[in-house]
Amino acid sequence: MQLSQNTGLLAKQSNRLLALDIFRGLTMAAMILVNDPGIETHVYAPLQHTVWNGITPADFIFPSFIFIVGISIVLSSSKQLEKGFTKKQIVKKVLKRAIILFILGVLLSVLQKFDLSRIRITGVLQRISIVFLCCSLLHLYSSRKFQVRLGIFILIAYFLLLTLVPVPGYGYAILEPGQNLAAWFDTLILPGKLYNGNWDPEGISSTFPAIVTGIAGMLAGYLILGNTSTERKIIWLFFTGFASFTIANAWNWFFPINKNLWTSSFVLYTAGLDCMILAFLYFWVDVLGYSKWAKFAVVFGSNAIAAYLASEIFYDLIYFKVGGQTGYSLNERIINATLPAGLSPEMLSLLWALLYVGLCFIPVYWLYQKKIFIKI
Repeated sequence: MQLSQNTGLLAKQSNRLLALDIFRGLTMAAMILVNDPGIETHVYAPLQHTVWNGITPADFIFPSFIFIVGISIVLSSSKQLEKGFTKKQIVKKVLKRAIILFILGVLLSVLQKFDLSRIRITGVLQRISIVFLCCSLLHLYSSRKFQVRLGIFILIAYFLLLTLVPVPGYGYAILEPGQNLAAWFDTLILPGKLYNGNWDPEGISSTFPAIVTGIAGMLAGYLILGNTSTERKIIWLFFTGFASFTIANAWNWFFPINKNLWTSSFVLYTAGLDCMILAFLYFWVDVLGYSKWAKFAVVFGSNAIAAYLASEIFYDLIYFKVGGQTGYSLNERIINATLPAGLSPEMLSLLWALLYVGLCFIPVYWLYQKKIFIKI
């Protein structure tokens, strides 16, 4: 992990795409908001993950972050190559970052209780590290045509495998929780604890289409770096995003949009929306210059890793039960003391989540003010 003193945060100062920092920051803030409700059993529907098929705004957050990772790979690696770094030097950095991210993800799974039986080899950071590594290597050692063909091949192959190949023990192809081919493969291969007992939303099988989400981000990055005019870039981002979104809705009839399986239709649906959102932010912020409203998002986006780690550490502190399982956590004490105020449980849960986002913002803003940016 590296601390950098970076004074060029804004687009005009460092030629960064400010829209990307804002997109990253909004995604990170939304991730914290969704992951940390005050009362887990009382959450407004848009902030809940879909139980299985379908999609809510909450399901859109993780693929958006991976999409942004894909864009960042292209922008960052291209700058390094322009500065004279060799591909071998860049690969060393990529490997180091990927390994650190993966280890952090594994450690966070046991941080609260230091219980080795809770170790998850898979997880959010672990998936990001794998996608980051694979997409970085693809960017450095393959053509754009190959990346497009590989992405299409993975999406079609994944669709055919899950919908046509019989699941051992069931005798036919099925897409139900814990009963599909991806879950069977994960239980066969993965050591450690699976998130849902007999299946894991960040399992090995669903990581392959997640890599395609990263590839989609890379393709958006290539478009941003292209020599065409800004107006054409924005038009193409929106057009390709809308096309992907349309195809996803049609594919949904045959292969349901499903975050837990990271289905092919889910990849195209979220990548399409990501492209359209980025096109809007690109036009609104970098072209029209309306960026003052987004300082909050810029702060989060410039130190996303710090924000994520802060949210995990604060969670373990606030939700830690003093006195064991029969005791009370700080969260429970505050919620129980506030419930008589007359607010609905859902509203109280949302207010807590908003305050929690603000709490995580404090250390990130302090780092921002000190011009310290944590990089892995």
